[in-house]
Amino acid sequence: MSEAAAVEAVYRAHGAEVLATLIRLMGDFDLAEESAQEAFAAAAASWNDGPPANPRAWLIRVGRNRAIDALRRRIAFRARRDALEAEAALEAQAMPDTDDDPEIADDLLRLIFTCCHPALSLEAQVALTLRTVCGLSTAAVARAFLVGEETMAQRLVRAKGKIRGAGIPYAVPPRSILGERLEGVLAVLYLVFTQAYAGDPTRSLAAEAIALARRLDALLPGQAAVRGLLALMLLHDARRAARLDGDGDLVLLEDQDRRLWDACAIAEGLPLVEQALIGPGPPSPYAVQAAIAALHARAASAGQTDWTQIVGLYEVLLRLGPTPVVALNHAAAVSMADGPAPALALVEALAADGALGVYPPLPAVRADLLRRLGRRAAALDAYREALALARFEPERRLFTRRIKELGG
Repeated sequence: MSEAAAVEAVYRAHGAEVLATLIRLMGDFDLAEESAQEAFAAAAASWNDGPPANPRAWLIRVGRNRAIDALRRRIAFRARRDALEAEAALEAQAMPDTDDDPEIADDLLRLIFTCCHPALSLEAQVALTLRTVCGLSTAAVARAFLVGEETMAQRLVRAKGKIRGAGIPYAVPPRSILGERLEGVLAVLYLVFTQAYAGDPTRSLAAEAIALARRLDALLPGQAAVRGLLALMLLHDARRAARLDGDGDLVLLEDQDRRLWDACAIAEGLPLVEQALIGPGPPSPYAVQAAIAALHARAASAGQTDWTQIVGLYEVLLRLGPTPVVALNHAAAVSMADGPAPALALVEALAADGALGVYPPLPAVRADLLRRLGRRAAALDAYREALALARFEPERRLFTRRIKELGG
């Protein structure tokens, strides 16, 4: 393996942990990011015989030293006392000697909880997580948000400034509020995954979300909600290769070629579902959604899916957290178990409520039910409404195809 390849492998495996520790040592996101980049550049120049025995500890030490050098250079340009105090505080920090130092793992947790602090906007939480924890470039984060790189760079600067200005602690929350804060972290992860799953055919962001969930599961063992979310993402992502046909058109679940599903991801996800459902208290919503995905994964064909049990699991979800999206998914499951007529009554009630007014799946589900009931004109109107709301090209092509099939 070349020096460049060795450094790249270490960066992909441990870059977030190195950055997390440097942020703790320095208390400054920007200085830590600059020092981490310089440490990896130094590694590329000096690892001629391969990485050292403890590459993470080596990178942290070099990054710390580069930061000290940077602070010394700033003395000439800033107040001498402040720079000297920062330099002295950084030199006094204990350095990890080996890669298995528990502080390194704790630092990654601290970074995750800091990026997902509720004092930040949800958009800032997602952007910071992608940039610092997942290691995406600012340009890549900007593409995920469909904004320019300069705009995203400014948003990241403001988010880091908010962390400093609001005194957001760089710490893992105490046990008394860990569950509440962890819920926010998982919501950020799931948002990254769902957006990527719907509109990122390269899978890169979805893969980042899954990798981060794996890390979180390793760092917080025994958390059923984390394990449930990891299982849910794995089982959904296992279907990725079958979701689009050769022309890039969306293939609905019941029409997918299940031979294309990722058997390894399913084999990893199914045991996690069982583990996430075991334990005191009610299951997490992620675990219940994962149980639904597991029923699809276990069915040899669409016709063998246990829709009655899926309806029951959606009813559990409605008790845990009655949201309009869950109610719509429940109605879709009812249509498969009991037919389109009772499901349409549920969907019409949701439409009248107005909570899902700009949510494309609502008119899409309604259109499908009307089509199955033979109400062609009403189905056409509903598909046209879904098409007007659709955000991703595969969705638009699906709704366009349905309209043509109905003679519209």
